[in-house]
Amino acid sequence: MTTSTRRHLLRTGGVGAAAVAAGALATPARAATPGSAPAAGQHGTTAHNTVAELLAVRSKGLRDGAVAVVAGYRSPGDGGGMTVRWDAGSTGAPNGGTLLRPNDRPAQGRWRRLHDGVLDFRGFGLFDAAVPADDALDAMVLDPSVHRVEAHTDLLFRRRHTFHRSRIELDFGGHTVHTGGIERNVHDNPFGAVLFFQGTATGDTVSHPLAAGVIELTDAFPVPDAGAFEVGQWWAVQSDEVAGGGSDERELQKMVEITEIIDGGHIRVGYLNGWPLAAGRTLTWRRVEPVVGARVSNLVFLGAGQDTGATDDEYTGSHPVAYEYAVDCDVSGIQATGTFWPVVMRRWCTRYRTVDCGLKNPPTVFYGGAGYLTQQIYCLYGHVADCTTSNVRHLNDLTASAYCQVVNCHGDGDDEGGNPFTTHGQYEHDLLFEGNSGLMDIANSGAQWGESAKRITVRDHVCSWFTANTKITDLTLENVKVIARPTFDPAGTLVVNADGAQLRGCTASFFAVGQRSARSTRPTTITDCTFDLPKAAVLVQTPVTAPVHFVRSTLTGLDGTVLRGAGAVRFSDCRLVGRADAAPLSVGAAEVAVEGGSLTDTGIALSAVRDQRISVGGGAVLSGTNAARALLARDTGAAGATVSWELGDLRSSASGPDTAHLRVADGTNRYSAVGARFAGGRLALAAAAFTGSSSLLHTACTEDGVTREGMPPDGGRVSARTGNLTL
Repeated sequence: MTTSTRRHLLRTGGVGAAAVAAGALATPARAATPGSAPAAGQHGTTAHNTVAELLAVRSKGLRDGAVAVVAGYRSPGDGGGMTVRWDAGSTGAPNGGTLLRPNDRPAQGRWRRLHDGVLDFRGFGLFDAAVPADDALDAMVLDPSVHRVEAHTDLLFRRRHTFHRSRIELDFGGHTVHTGGIERNVHDNPFGAVLFFQGTATGDTVSHPLAAGVIELTDAFPVPDAGAFEVGQWWAVQSDEVAGGGSDERELQKMVEITEIIDGGHIRVGYLNGWPLAAGRTLTWRRVEPVVGARVSNLVFLGAGQDTGATDDEYTGSHPVAYEYAVDCDVSGIQATGTFWPVVMRRWCTRYRTVDCGLKNPPTVFYGGAGYLTQQIYCLYGHVADCTTSNVRHLNDLTASAYCQVVNCHGDGDDEGGNPFTTHGQYEHDLLFEGNSGLMDIANSGAQWGESAKRITVRDHVCSWFTANTKITDLTLENVKVIARPTFDPAGTLVVNADGAQLRGCTASFFAVGQRSARSTRPTTITDCTFDLPKAAVLVQTPVTAPVHFVRSTLTGLDGTVLRGAGAVRFSDCRLVGRADAAPLSVGAAEVAVEGGSLTDTGIALSAVRDQRISVGGGAVLSGTNAARALLARDTGAAGATVSWELGDLRSSASGPDTAHLRVADGTNRYSAVGARFAGGRLALAAAAFTGSSSLLHTACTEDGVTREGMPPDGGRVSARTGNLTL
């Protein structure tokens, strides 16, 4: 064999050919004449230009173990070259690529391809998407000696493949996968992907009630007999449904690895559980043998209808990848168009990455489970990054999942309501969203699943609508910008649950605080945020009983803004801005405090629907006027309600003589103003509001050009005419 011939074989035959070629240098071998037995050298090696030429060689006389090098599948150098070995005893079914039968069709004897574990569709004679590649795919993936499958051309698949093997990589080289005419799926089956990698449930099951509660954030679990478990095994564990809850409401559903046998009745798993479980709850463990390290990358995927012009549905639509009971199964570089079910579907998966993927224009964004880039159910330790979508239902859906991250992902075309970022509300916990853009809601899929989530963090997010007002505990939002968009949500809505929610540096137009749960021990705070509220916006909703603290935040557009919940509301160094013709804030909170900051052309009107306390001080500045012509006032409220007024270090400047700094006309009131400064306008404290158990202390105050209106005379429970400076 000449040096040039050897180089040619290295280029066309792959690593296996290179190894054989190196051994063949010692003894030259001539090419076989079609229809004749090959001439074998010392190593039984022959050379052929094409697979057709190889198969034309008569099988009679072939020596077991003889080796042939083929320069190309259809023509030399076309990428389909290979090295094969004659297996005289083989009776396997030929597959056109790794097991070949000569044209004389012997009952026994096959050419078996030699390779180093890396195969290519061209080695099966597939150079375009003209004919289906399904048989070749099965032959390569089902061969345990293959660890990598490559595509160097576009391909066509018409079957939905289920594989149970591990440690294989499918790299499509950036080429297009077509699926026109694919076989029908079955009803409601998002796992009917072209590539479905599925682990195996073994049938080993352990189910038991908890004799004692399982605390939150533990990895040690009680079991009836730890001898039923082994370190390194994987088990799918789930709790029973929450009593009185939704039909699918469970706090625990994860696939976990056994990391330690602690003692005869306790095991340790590779997961810190996110929710406590009470004594009497039932845990069910099912042992599984997961698929490990099955990875798919680098393809352009066209949904079935993209090739045929048909409208895809759950039966006719196609999608590329699905996993169930899988570990370390990554997906990267899939760009899909028109897929019906999720591009990447996962259930019971642990440790994985989905990166550099995208989806455009699925057939529907209204059918549940359809039109997603990736859906992840009962998943752990997932990382989704650098993904994009256009006109989809969801870019990322996390259901009953934990310790996952979604980073630098962006969804547009969401005017139809297909919010790119969501969680299902099936007790997700410890999730991070960072640097993303697109509509977002959390734990909002309905009571059937529990509407619950915990410790969700969203940073540097931009969208035109964001709702997180179900049972979401310890939500953290940092630099979330909700910018109103007339084509979807002109209000620019941001809504959160007052259960340990903490916002920092966020902006929105409509902002509201609701409350559906009370699980957190941390306060609900809104810090360094800016909101431009629409008229009559309910800032704090009726169910809110938790304290809500605004810190260094700016609220503009105030016009009849309502703080309706009973929970205390505190404004520290905040700026509240209305208009001279706008209604003041209507406050039903049991306690409202203003510490520093300013109220400009707005005010606070206490609804007196319950006993209330208001304190204003810390250098707070009140100025201007409003439609009610009162900066601080009491509405006619519920009979018997007592309002306590505690005014200290404040400056109040009324814009005209008809504007009251305070207007208190009736009811029971306990009023104290010490060291306050008033300029212009009037003090309207009616005598009728300070009878019976009411009290009034107004002292050490400065009144500059202020008119007193109806101030009651000093008496046993009233002192307003001494110790003040009147200018």
